[in-house]
Amino acid sequence: GRSNQPVGLVDIYPTLLELCGLNPEPGLDGHSMAPLITDPARTDWPYAAVTTFGPGNHAVRNERWRYIRYADGSEELYDHATDPAEWHNLLAASAESPGDAIREVVETMREHLPTQDAALRKGAERSSGYAAFRDAEEARSRR
Repeated sequence: GRSNQPVGLVDIYPTLLELCGLNPEPGLDGHSMAPLITDPARTDWPYAAVTTFGPGNHAVRNERWRYIRYADGSEELYDHATDPAEWHNLLAASAESPGDAIREVVETMREHLPTQDAALRKGAERSSGYAAFRDAEEARSRR
């Protein structure tokens, strides 16, 4: 079967440990996907997938929502149930003032944000990914 729950690459290692019958190491960021493998229709998955692009830029995805917070504090929220292509940012300045339900979603998604950024690895400043991040930050600062 196929699960609709979002997961991240950090979830692969804890999953392999569990499937091999090994104890997980303390402090792992990921979560075992074994429950989703044994029951793909499971809907009570409490975890969100987190993606980071440079310091302070994080996206959080659960089954329905995608929330993005940028290093400059700006935010985006998309409802994948009604807007899977992410055309309508529910937190855009042009959007109506978000109601209590949207504010509650944002607060819930913020709980999944990292509390600190990982240090850049040695040599990361020479990578094409870092160059893209730096260029995006420079363009953002010129606006």
